[in-house]
Amino acid sequence: ELPASEFMQVADSTWLVLSVVSNGRAASGSQATGVTKIARSVIAPLAEHHVSVLMLSTYQTDFILVRERDLPVVIHTLAGEFDIYREESGECVPVTCDDVSNGFLRDKPAASPTLHPVQSPQTRFCVLTVAPDTLPAIATMLIDVLFYSHSPPREAGASSQDLDSITFFAFSLIEGYISIVMDAETQKRFPSNLLLTSSTGELWRMVRIGGQPLGFDECGIVAQIAEPLAAADISAYYISTFNFDHALVPEEGIAEVIQLLQQRQDSGR
Repeated sequence: ELPASEFMQVADSTWLVLSVVSNGRAASGSQATGVTKIARSVIAPLAEHHVSVLMLSTYQTDFILVRERDLPVVIHTLAGEFDIYREESGECVPVTCDDVSNGFLRDKPAASPTLHPVQSPQTRFCVLTVAPDTLPAIATMLIDVLFYSHSPPREAGASSQDLDSITFFAFSLIEGYISIVMDAETQKRFPSNLLLTSSTGELWRMVRIGGQPLGFDECGIVAQIAEPLAAADISAYYISTFNFDHALVPEEGIAEVIQLLQQRQDSGR
């Protein structure tokens, strides 16, 4: 319950969180992961039914946020592909289409993909986690990076097409699991023995979607990135924010990703 403030913007929609569980089967290391893995089964069908989504990838899993008022459409759209459950008092209860009052399917809009500018800064990023019991050891550094170390935001209208770098730091704490995204230079400020990453220790590059704040009423923004990457079997770690969307892809694949997205841009014109 935060006090009203002229400095804080609040979206007028209430959002619900969906997560996809694949029957406990672990994904093969050769398979695409992240938003790419659910591009065809979740992201594309919701975009086709004009459902706006926010994506939040974490070190452990991916979450899809949908507006509460869109829940009937979401359930009808996904029920053919998934068994759907809702959480009640810590228990998972099956949901069927009949459980949703006034459920309806929207007519599919005409095939006109949502296409926004895509920028790719040169910054290299790390995707990390930390054990909760070691969090106090880096708390001071986290506070400094989150609130005091950022450069001022760019002037509105300033060109950002040729960004050499981008200031981006994401921290999430969900059900006790911590996930952090930071650039490789910022990582050097933290004790290396406390930050955990994949055994390969791979670095990631970012593509940022949108030349101006996207808002919450458009659909197909996540699909703009997810569908071509899914077709190429490229993993992507995706984070929607209040103003822009961001997809992280393995560094060695950034040239192919930019080419794929440029081809989609050109074909949509």
